[in-house]
Amino acid sequence: MKKAEYDGMTVDELWALHLVIAKKLSEKLIAEKRLLERRLGELKPTVSSEPRARKRRPYPPVFPKFFNPEDRSQTWAGRGKRPRWLTEQLKSGRHLDDFRIQQAPLRHKPVKRI
Repeated sequence: MKKAEYDGMTVDELWALHLVIAKKLSEKLIAEKRLLERRLGELKPTVSSEPRARKRRPYPPVFPKFFNPEDRSQTWAGRGKRPRWLTEQLKSGRHLDDFRIQQAPLRHKPVKRI
């Protein structure tokens, strides 16, 4: 319908047209909803509603790099927040290298060159 046709209609005619359009729209929406629910029902057996447990990737072991000279069982790998014993020692004027664990040099296997 063209705009000129709407201008010539009475309020009752426009209201009747509105009811017809609302009914058709409702029917089409219900049909579309049924179609989508049916398609979703077909997908459900393959889709799990439970969240998958994500596995963390394996991290290499982190060896301690610093130790407390007063209690050698207290160590720190240099990651995360500094431990209290180290913070207190650093405030008293000591240096971080004073607490470093001396590591043995790594011995690599000789690589065969071709």
